[in-house]
Amino acid sequence: MCSDKVPCSVDENEESKVLKYRIYSCSSFLPSFIPENILENNCSDQGSRWTSETNNPPQYVMLKLEKLAIVKSITFGKYEITHVCNLKKFKIYGGMNDCTQIELLDSGLNNDTKPETFTIRHTLGGQPFPCRFIKIVPLQSWGSSFNFSIWFVELRGTDDNVIIEKAVDWFHSYREKEVIRLCLKHFRLLNYRTVFDELVNISQVKLEDPVLSELFELLVSKGDFDASELFIEKAIEDGYLDPYITKQDYHPLWKLLKSAETRPGMRGGHQMCFDSISETIFLFGGWDGHQDLSDLWSYHVPTNKWKLISYDVESEGGPSPRSCHKICCNPQRREIFVLGRYLGGLYRTAYNLKSDFYVYNIESNRWTLINENTSLVGGPSLIFDHQMCMDVAKSTIYVFGGRILTPATCCSSAEERSPNDSGPPPSEPQFSGLYSYHILTNTWKCLNSNFENPDAPTDLNVLKPRVAHCMLFHPRYRKLYIFNGQHNKEQLTDFVSYNVDTKQVEVISDFIKQDETELPPSGYTQRATIDPDLDEIYVLSGLSKDKERRDDKAHNSFWVYSLKKYKWTCVYKNENVGEQYWTRMQYIEPCPRFAHQLVYDEKKKVHFLFGGNPGRMCLPKVRLDDFWSLQLCRTNQREMIQQCKLLIRKCRFQELVRSDKLQALDYLHSGFSHLTNTNSLEIEEQLQSMASMLFSEKQPDLKETLEAENRCKHQNRCKLFEKLSEFFPESMTQPVDNLVDMIPL
Repeated sequence: MCSDKVPCSVDENEESKVLKYRIYSCSSFLPSFIPENILENNCSDQGSRWTSETNNPPQYVMLKLEKLAIVKSITFGKYEITHVCNLKKFKIYGGMNDCTQIELLDSGLNNDTKPETFTIRHTLGGQPFPCRFIKIVPLQSWGSSFNFSIWFVELRGTDDNVIIEKAVDWFHSYREKEVIRLCLKHFRLLNYRTVFDELVNISQVKLEDPVLSELFELLVSKGDFDASELFIEKAIEDGYLDPYITKQDYHPLWKLLKSAETRPGMRGGHQMCFDSISETIFLFGGWDGHQDLSDLWSYHVPTNKWKLISYDVESEGGPSPRSCHKICCNPQRREIFVLGRYLGGLYRTAYNLKSDFYVYNIESNRWTLINENTSLVGGPSLIFDHQMCMDVAKSTIYVFGGRILTPATCCSSAEERSPNDSGPPPSEPQFSGLYSYHILTNTWKCLNSNFENPDAPTDLNVLKPRVAHCMLFHPRYRKLYIFNGQHNKEQLTDFVSYNVDTKQVEVISDFIKQDETELPPSGYTQRATIDPDLDEIYVLSGLSKDKERRDDKAHNSFWVYSLKKYKWTCVYKNENVGEQYWTRMQYIEPCPRFAHQLVYDEKKKVHFLFGGNPGRMCLPKVRLDDFWSLQLCRTNQREMIQQCKLLIRKCRFQELVRSDKLQALDYLHSGFSHLTNTNSLEIEEQLQSMASMLFSEKQPDLKETLEAENRCKHQNRCKLFEKLSEFFPESMTQPVDNLVDMIPL
């Protein structure tokens, strides 16, 4: 709850200062590794660190600040070489005393020599949170059997007296109000209504939002279940539960799209783009297992019809047959751009290695050769397995990564050719950097050239070169999002953003720090899309390294990354293998693959998947021609109303069972009949469970007092109210904690 006092504030743009601290306590004290050593950044001294006694949590280091401060960030220094004792995972807690603290950060360090800085939580209830104690809790080291070590710690924030005094006053007021709210919750649970009302009048503290207080009155105090259902239904329609609904996980709905008309044949390494104005998907080229293709197709989504625009666009002034190229669409200008391709070693001549660049006009159905060789006009050399994004607002195309084809190069495409292709060992590869192409002026610009030194380390000014990665553009944030891919034999696991206006690179996360079960499988040839309205990135898995077999394997999983929550969520995963299984599933969901293509309709929130390479060892030339749509569904308002009504009616039924089983039986039929018209196995199981209560629930003992029966009703209704409250925003609800849980045993 907010304080009546004027809230204090901390300017986030205000420059933070280094905060002084000392070691208050720790879980170990080894004379050779004095805890105070972490106050100095002596990266060349092996002994300048704190080391735990064991490698088992709970281990900790407690830091006491010189005075109260708003701690905004923490920096960890490291040894001059990588070290097995570096913290792979840790948590940080903070508070005004050493006993009562809240979690400020849950993260980990890279096992390298570079210092790392983390922004830590420094607000509570939307206001600055003052700390005097910071507790660092190691959870895992890079060497699984080694102790934890902390080499250097720097805290930054503000300790300005004016700001701190206001923050402390607000915090004390906040705690006092939270104590009163806990008491109010406890008295209401015990049905001490007189005490509850008196405390509200004296303190003028509200337990919750008036909307929920009204629901409590209807549901708990009056036991008016019909009115409670109407109230919940209106609350959902008014949007009170929308934040809860949007937080629910997606579930996938795959649909195999069949068309009686002519459609594209089997292929991988092809390219697709979506024209949002005409609601049309365009597909160009690919490899059918025997040859590169140069056909151009369109698929009209509303009518579910494919159309062959051209069997051979080269004969009409367009690009030559190709695969592992990239295309992107500018819906406003009605144009599609094509860049790059893969060439086998036998076909690499000085003439063929020109990086041609084409544009297709959708309205006029005409191809134009923009550049015969982009490398001669400031653009990239001939590349494949790169990525290309369109910035419609600035009429700019961004191209990043890819392998540069040279006459001496002997390599296969990570995108299309089989991961088990044999051949002579590849020569030293060259990688392309980041380029921009301005459509209106027909000019190329190199923004980040790192291919001259493929082994150069990645830092804030350098994007590590790669192939078969993902790159997406967010028009509102003005950022490119780049993740995964392959650099030589190394599978990259970084996730970074590049601001196209400020040229700043930000490391969003490094998969290596996190639990692998909570992340998409690291690898390459994943397909990704972005929804700028929802601030979500979607990833359909491709090839990744099988740790047991030590070879590349196509995975079947779909992931969502929330740019608001900084969190990955697995929507769907199917790890089944075998031809028989996927033959049975061929009309239910797509089989694992790589070199496929995925596009997204932002307006209708639908993905479209076509073709790819199933990676069958016995049939290496086989490609796919199946076409799927994917909708990500989550609980909607109608389903939420049904769920809440089920909870309310279940409570009502339980009360009837205790008083009149015949009436309860009649209500089970009349009150739940419409809820059985669903395919929800969970609802069916709940109804079966309620039916069994008619035979297991005992009638109240005649000696049982009316007071005891009413107390039981009140407590059950309170539990229902708490369950329904979970669907509302936390800012509206009563405290989650209970007063009795704070009593020490």
